[in-house]
Amino acid sequence: MPKLKTRKSVIKKVRVTKNKKVIRRYTKQNHFNSKQTGKFKRFKRKDQRLFKSDEKNVLKAIN
Repeated sequence: MPKLKTRKSVIKKVRVTKNKKVIRRYTKQNHFNSKQTGKFKRFKRKDQRLFKSDEKNVLKAIN
């Protein structure tokens, strides 16, 4: 069986840490940010971790 190719779209959207945690960017950051509170803007700067069930699928797609 041939080696599977990496899904490039997934690679661009997530980052995998050393301990196999999958980190993604918080959504809703592109426009209409002036309406949001400062607290919410600060919250969006932090990266989010995927759910464990989704992490398994992403790790499978990357390898």
